[in-house]
Amino acid sequence: MSDNSHEEAHTGPIKNPKQLLIAVFFSFVVPVFAIIGLVYYVVSGAKPAGTAEADSMALGGISQQARDKGVAERLQKVGTVEIRDANRALKTGEEVFKAQCTTCHSAGLAGAPKFGDAAAWGPRIKTGYDTLLNAALHGKGAMGAQGGGDFEDLEVARAVVYMANAGGAKFAEPQAPAAAASAPAAAASQATK
Repeated sequence: MSDNSHEEAHTGPIKNPKQLLIAVFFSFVVPVFAIIGLVYYVVSGAKPAGTAEADSMALGGISQQARDKGVAERLQKVGTVEIRDANRALKTGEEVFKAQCTTCHSAGLAGAPKFGDAAAWGPRIKTGYDTLLNAALHGKGAMGAQGGGDFEDLEVARAVVYMANAGGAKFAEPQAPAAAASAPAAAASQATK
C-alpha cells in the first residue's frame, strides 16, 4: 500500500485571490455597461430605420413635417364608433341645404346648378325625383355622396325637394315613415268628422 497522503495542487486560470476579485468584478461590470450601451442605442434617434421613409431620407431628405404626416397616416384609426340619438328630430330640407349644400349650389361651383335657377334645374327636374335623389345620396360628378355630409336619407331627400322646388319643380316633401303612416289615418279621421 502506498501512502498517497499529499494531494495534487489545483491548477486553473485563477491562481490567487487578486485574480479572483478581478474576474468577479469584470463578470458583473462589463455586462452592465453593455446593457446601458444597448439601451442608449435603442432610445437614440441616430439609428438606421428599416422603412422606405429612411431610404428616402438617405437619398434626398424629407422634412420633419412630411415624416410626421407619414407616421400619422400609418397610425390612423381603422374605424370609429358613433352613437347617435335615434329620437332626434330630422332636419328640414332648408336646414340641410344651409348646412351642407349651400357651398356649391349657391355659387354654382363645379357645375352644380345654382339654387333657384330654373334654367339650370329644368333638365334635372325632367329626369325625375328618384334620379335627383339617387344622385344626391350616392354622388354624381364632383359631388360626393350626400354632398360630403352625414345625414339620414330622408333629410337628404328633403333637401333635394327643397332645391328642386326652388328651381321650379312641384315635388311633395317626403315624410318620415311613422308620420307617413299616420297621415292617411289622420286624413281618414278628418274625413269622417
